[in-house]
Amino acid sequence: MANRDALRELQSRLAARLQAAQAEGPSIAWLAVHAGAGRYLMPLAQAGEIFPWSPVQPVPYTRPWFWGVANLRGSLSGVVDLAAFLPEVWPTAPALRPRSELALADCSLLALNAALDVNVALVVDRLAGLRSPEAFVSSAPPAEDAPGFFGALHTDAQGETWQEIQLLSLSQSAQFLSISA
Repeated sequence: MANRDALRELQSRLAARLQAAQAEGPSIAWLAVHAGAGRYLMPLAQAGEIFPWSPVQPVPYTRPWFWGVANLRGSLSGVVDLAAFLPEVWPTAPALRPRSELALADCSLLALNAALDVNVALVVDRLAGLRSPEAFVSSAPPAEDAPGFFGALHTDAQGETWQEIQLLSLSQSAQFLSISA
């Protein structure tokens, strides 16, 4: 129960910081998340609301990474497990680690910005806060064989790498839109 309260508090703080960041301007560029074993940066302008884990209604005959639909503030959204989707489209992406029911309850749903015109939320294992370009010591272009929605690869002061994902490009990707099995 304490974990859920802490998660809700973190989500509230992140939502407040997201609103402040959007009002401030471009000093904060990304929402950092963990999905499976990977670390990802989502552009703030393309990210939407963050929701606590919510029940998902399965949809038959879809790919394993498409979990189904969830009611998020009265709107039905498709739910995509980012950690399961990425290895399917790019074999060198970090592999999905199995999640227990307890771990799943600690996951969040990151909705894509409504301006992208796709009702979908990404399952992320952990929110890691907001990041600005100054938080990174180096950046490199994505690998040549990386999916088209991958942006730059950033390295922070601790030596951890973070893959930028362009949510607009992701939402228009044929692989992402092809959910049928």
